[in-house]
Amino acid sequence: MPYVWTILGILLAGFVFLAVFGRSMLTALQRREAARAFEIFRAHREQLEAKFFDMASRLGKPRGVRWLACDWQDEVSCGRDRKTGMLTAFVGVNLRFEAIEGSDMEDVEAVGSLRDAAALFHFQNGQWGTGGRALFNMNPSFALERLADQYEVVPVPALPAV
Repeated sequence: MPYVWTILGILLAGFVFLAVFGRSMLTALQRREAARAFEIFRAHREQLEAKFFDMASRLGKPRGVRWLACDWQDEVSCGRDRKTGMLTAFVGVNLRFEAIEGSDMEDVEAVGSLRDAAALFHFQNGQWGTGGRALFNMNPSFALERLADQYEVVPVPALPAV
């Protein structure tokens, strides 16, 4: 019977430990995950950008236009989904389109104008991916601000000094 009290004491001590240090341990693990995720992002950014362009240009959005080019910017913001915990990178991009012949956009002069957007990339199962989603007329920090109810801000780790 005395061993039951010992086991209960150990369990109680474990719960107290988790209550006191659990949040800080989780935060440290999330920081480490974000640092590793952005090492991977930087290493594969060119391929991710190409995949984004390929996927986004196939979505048919905006309607009636053909994607011509993505001019990638340096600005990157990051958020962690409040429900799933998944990291999302918001990357600044300037987009250029042309009207598809015969579409209702053919006579719209603004089609050829440069468009600011935030391209979205998600980190899941140790790798980055994209669905080709762009948030138009937003830079990355504004996009993250607008989606504050869905994402908590995660600082983008700085590049290590060389």
